[in-house]
Amino acid sequence: MLSAKALTKDHGTHRALDAVSFTVRAGEIFCLLGANGAGKSTTLKLFLGFLEPTSGSAEVEGLDPQRQPQAVRRRLLYIPETVALYDELTGYENLDYFARLASVEDRSPGRLRDSLAAAGLAAAVFDRRVAHYSKGMRQKVGIALAIVKEARALLLDEPTSGLDPQASAEFHDLLVRQRDRGAAILMATHDLFRAREVATTIGLMQSGRLRRTLDASTVSASDLEGIYLEEMRPRGFG
Repeated sequence: MLSAKALTKDHGTHRALDAVSFTVRAGEIFCLLGANGAGKSTTLKLFLGFLEPTSGSAEVEGLDPQRQPQAVRRRLLYIPETVALYDELTGYENLDYFARLASVEDRSPGRLRDSLAAAGLAAAVFDRRVAHYSKGMRQKVGIALAIVKEARALLLDEPTSGLDPQASAEFHDLLVRQRDRGAAILMATHDLFRAREVATTIGLMQSGRLRRTLDASTVSASDLEGIYLEEMRPRGFG
């Protein structure tokens, strides 16, 4: 579903991404772990078509985001650290607006409200202006769009940063439901514990390189922390 093949991106003389390769299949969650500047966000932007690779490729169901941007974006939903919604509109109105932009055919009130409910948003706040929403509530509107759009793949960039533990747990439960319905999910995160809980595969990134990939089911949280710290240790210092 999502395939990176020797994906490389240079910014002038700086190599932001260096020959990164991985695959995320339908029904899988691939978590990219790494410090700021490791290349996680650059990877997502290449899949979205926001950046053009220097070499290699990023493909969505075999489609090139640069050559077939509209076809790719129909299959994807991107959820950033903070979902950009219109504060003057309600949660329902935001979902309706973005569903129209995504050319969703069935935008009936019942379907939109069912999607908000399936994303864990309380019915009492559907018609409340988003200006009064917490960050966790805003993220749920993003998941509701994935549901109503029937997105084949989700790209997430630090989606739980700043959420309290309960909201973070709820959000990751929603991701697992999307995984179980067959979505391919690529998530950049700093949260080792939640990555271990929800991921199918974990990739450890440093300085633009994918240092190691792990089957999440084979490592404990403490093992993952130790492996992460070892891989993040600066090279060439003993």
